[in-house]
Amino acid sequence: MTDKAKGLANEAAGNVKQGLGRAMDDKNMEAEGFVQERKGEAQQTIGEGKDKIKRAVDKI
Repeated sequence: MTDKAKGLANEAAGNVKQGLGRAMDDKNMEAEGFVQERKGEAQQTIGEGKDKIKRAVDKI
């Protein structure tokens, strides 16, 4: 699984956790979801960076 795919999965799971946390008035779950969403965003950014490097190397 690529970093971008892992990132999308983490971001989606984080969004779900945040929503459940809000619905259940569980601040801890909401915070965990927030952190997981940000982790997913970071993973996607890393994946995009790796893709750019690979494309640049492939051009050489």
